[in-house]
Amino acid sequence: MAESASMRVTGLGQVFAKAGGGFLYLMDYLGGVAKLAAVFFKTLVRKSFPLGETVKQFEEVGIKSASLTNLIALFTGLVLAVQFIVGLKRFGLQLYTGQIIGIAITRELGPVLTSLMIAARVGAGITAELGSMKVTEQVSAVEAMGANPIQKLVVPRVVATTLCAPILTVVADFIGIIGGMIITTADTGVGARYYLNQITTTVQMIDFGSGIAKTFFFGFFIGIIACYQGLVTTGGTEGVGRSTTLSVVYSSICIFISDFFLTKLFLLF
Repeated sequence: MAESASMRVTGLGQVFAKAGGGFLYLMDYLGGVAKLAAVFFKTLVRKSFPLGETVKQFEEVGIKSASLTNLIALFTGLVLAVQFIVGLKRFGLQLYTGQIIGIAITRELGPVLTSLMIAARVGAGITAELGSMKVTEQVSAVEAMGANPIQKLVVPRVVATTLCAPILTVVADFIGIIGGMIITTADTGVGARYYLNQITTTVQMIDFGSGIAKTFFFGFFIGIIACYQGLVTTGGTEGVGRSTTLSVVYSSICIFISDFFLTKLFLLF
């Protein structure tokens, strides 16, 4: 009896120890990301801006990601139209599918899905690149040459993700709406002009603007987490793979959590 009670106490202690260890890891990680963010803003203001490298990162983040984000947006609009037509047809309201698609894409699905694709493609690439430089001591070599690794490596990438995310989202919103129009006009018989008129009369500027505004935060979170995860990489090639996976996971979690709080914030206005 006493031995059984002792085992339960030991098991409970292990649970609390793991929970405490996880909490300490989370606080340490958030502190590291916050510290890097502070250094980023300080470097952005006080140091010369690396324009050439930033333009290069704009190509990597924006132009090379456009095909992926646009493809996802197109099929998101197609799927939304199919599902909403089926649901609204039960009430004879399928003619108003465009209103729901417009709000759903501009407020939530366009910004979130586009940012997730950026995190998967660009965030993983940034972490892998910086992680490889870290384990091969190239970052230390940059410091040894007297250059600022934050200015040279972090600032261009974070600026590119922060500014490209809204641009890609704007394009994705329009493509998603067009995808919804294709299915809506084919399945319900409404004209394209009627569908687009529903969009323009239902989707207000606050709907479109709040969705785009959120992507500035999403892009910044993606860039700063990817850079931090790359710069703390250890353990050789295996460590690079592990850091790349964590970068995508943490960025995705951050997008969903921040999306909730930003949505609540923007609803106050």
